[in-house]
Amino acid sequence: MKIGFAGTMSCGKTTLVNALKELPEFKDYNFATERSKYLRDLGIPLNTDSTIKGQVVFLAERASELFYDNIITDRTVIDVIAFTKLAKSIPHYMGDDFEKLASNLIKEYDYIFYVSPDGVELEDNGVRTTDPEYRIKIDKEIKKIIKHNKQKIKNFIEISGTTEERIEKIKQMLFS
Repeated sequence: MKIGFAGTMSCGKTTLVNALKELPEFKDYNFATERSKYLRDLGIPLNTDSTIKGQVVFLAERASELFYDNIITDRTVIDVIAFTKLAKSIPHYMGDDFEKLASNLIKEYDYIFYVSPDGVELEDNGVRTTDPEYRIKIDKEIKKIIKHNKQKIKNFIEISGTTEERIEKIKQMLFS
């Protein structure tokens, strides 16, 4: 099973994946968490400064995760598309072309959980931007991409609340 968490920055995706990693129900899964710091240290620009070359690297990482049989990842190709479309240095036509290509991978996920940022404080992890307006723009873009590609999504679940409430909803959806 391939499970991806989509959502804007600092909404709790990595926290959820790390919490699931500790649960016995998920012992047979591979886990992939945010690698932005590693990629930034390679010289790849992030956030609004991202380039098409950098976003292709991010997409390649998401695509490589989809080769695993049992994977839970804290980002999806949907996230990569959103950041690409909102990067200042990437022309709109390139963002649209990128979406056409990358959206073909959406159907690879068995479950996509959209993680709502509602009620979650924007945290500074030293890598991502802490601009609250940009966070909102990314969230809106992710929702737009999900709506535009809903026919490619096998199972879509929106989750919100505390980490514990989110975990219960995830377990309910996957194991009930």
